[in-house]
Amino acid sequence: MAMHWFQRALGAAALAGLLAAQAQAHHGWAWADAEQIELRGTVERVQITPPHPWLDVKTDDGTWRIELGNPNQTERAGFDQNSARPGDQVTALGNRDKNRERKRMKAVRLTVGERTYDIYPERIENP
Repeated sequence: MAMHWFQRALGAAALAGLLAAQAQAHHGWAWADAEQIELRGTVERVQITPPHPWLDVKTDDGTWRIELGNPNQTERAGFDQNSARPGDQVTALGNRDKNRERKRMKAVRLTVGERTYDIYPERIENP
């Protein structure tokens, strides 16, 4: 019986480690290319919910998912549910997904109309 308990505990620990690694991969920057790019387009959809607020932005290249910081960080940058609406023109500076088949970016700076939001000011390479 002791071995059965040990196997279950070991399995639970392995699962916890796997889930933590997946969360780190999603929330970290490992999935993003080191070089920053700029995208310009039109907001199609805005979602302000955990784990990361995001926008879908229609560009000449298709629709991109633009991820922002966590909700508190995004709000500290001044961006909230009223900052962008479908139809608004947006410019995003950030790091695209290393997998070039995905149209996904983690934004460090977002400009909607005339208003700029520095989501990750310490990561902006082209101020």
